Amino acid sequence: MTEGEDTGFPAFIRGWNAMVELKTPAHHDRMARWLEACMAGPNRRMLLMAFRGSGKSTLVGLFAAWLLLRDPNRRLLVLAADMKLAMKMVRNVKRILERHPEARHLKPPANERDQWAAGQFTVVRPMELRDPSMAAAGIGGNITGSRADVVICDDVEVPRNADTAVKRAVLRERLSELEYVLVPGGAQLYVGTPHAQDSLYAEEGGDGGQPFLDGFDRLVLPVYREEADGRRIYAWKERFGEAHVARIRKTTGPNKFASQMLLLPVSVADGVLDVDRLGRYDAELDYREALGRAVLTLGGVRLVSATCWWDPAFARPGGEGTGKAGDGSVVAAVFGGEDGRFYLHRVLYLAVDPKAEETEADQQCRQVARLIADAHLPAIHIEINGIGRFLPGLLRERLRHDRLAAAVVEQSSHTPKARRILEAFDALLADRRLLAHRLVWETPLIREMRDWRPDGRYRGPDDGLDAVAGCLGAEPHRFDRSVRLPDRRSDWRGAGMPTVAAADWEL
Repeated sequence: MTEGEDTGFPAFIRGWNAMVELKTPAHHDRMARWLEACMAGPNRRMLLMAFRGSGKSTLVGLFAAWLLLRDPNRRLLVLAADMKLAMKMVRNVKRILERHPEARHLKPPANERDQWAAGQFTVVRPMELRDPSMAAAGIGGNITGSRADVVICDDVEVPRNADTAVKRAVLRERLSELEYVLVPGGAQLYVGTPHAQDSLYAEEGGDGGQPFLDGFDRLVLPVYREEADGRRIYAWKERFGEAHVARIRKTTGPNKFASQMLLLPVSVADGVLDVDRLGRYDAELDYREALGRAVLTLGGVRLVSATCWWDPAFARPGGEGTGKAGDGSVVAAVFGGEDGRFYLHRVLYLAVDPKAEETEADQQCRQVARLIADAHLPAIHIEINGIGRFLPGLLRERLRHDRLAAAVVEQSSHTPKARRILEAFDALLADRRLLAHRLVWETPLIREMRDWRPDGRYRGPDDGLDAVAGCLGAEPHRFDRSVRLPDRRSDWRGAGMPTVAAADWEL
């Protein structure tokens, strides 16, 4: 091995991994060689995209430590979607410098501990510079007046700042300010995964113009690549083999898998809420009790969970589909089966009679209580944003009047509605694990599914979608029981083991 290879970044990676007793995967070695070559080249503008879980942020932290080891006068700025994420990388680099035998001389003495803070630090260096050796900043923070030799943009594009065209435009504008931070001849490194069709990292501009990172050297490492004969070559087969990757695709849905694991900028509107993937069934609930245990089945499938969600509003007079869009009061009920599928059993668009003696709120509570009784529901979630804040008390009173033992759970939604609907439906529809009762197929929900778009410009009714998304989001996660585990030895700790106590009395 030559002297250059001894001091190169790949050798630094291998030495660190050997010290902490880790192996160096092949894709980490490839990223290390690429980063070192780019830093030695004339461009020094880089985009590294690697699949989620690939360890890219960890590797970039080691890269930052290596850069400071090679030149302590360098100034590095880490920019992330929020300050917390940026500080995480700064802390990681500090720990590397503290532990690595070749870098410990960079840590300042005890009487200069103020130079070794959480959000920024300064190593022992020959030059007296105003900016720290490494600093963290959030995308919304003030970086005016800062100067850096290397700017690392680590996951600056995330769902919450890239889910609408307006937010993506704001993000681009803020990132353009980095040109005033980077010194002439400095290096800029973007690290992340795409979250929109017109992502920061897309190779083509969304409007046919130049891409945002035009001229950047790119290294794209998806979780696998497909050969001409259809064979898949996995980047990290030891951890992300065929079975694990298939499980991720099934859990997250095709669009999110394509963006986060295959690194393809896709539109969230493509293939979303495809009604053709929604199953249909006619069976009704069958409730039985045997040997003191209650069993609820649906078409022979034993049900293991139930979720009911009420998205309240001033109900539309005259029934479904009337009145102004967006003012529907909808309650939905979803059951989870032992077969791993979800059964959307009822979606009720509540209607009221303004001329009735009962108040409109009491009329809605009466309809909801009837659904709880008919469907044997153990609880109901009520979204209390807006007018729903006073409804839980009224519904509890109605349930006591009807002698129904069901819990009323108050919910506050903080996630944007479009994102909540997308995350609830996408994976289940893609895997064809969501079925709807024939009565649900006769409601406006089907029309809402066909018309809905998550691009922020959709203004049609989505009350049913919001209620069903609440149900699906509140459903508990169940592990795949089809995977057989090896036989386990008895737990030596004794916790949770049954204890039989002798009794000398008779009942």
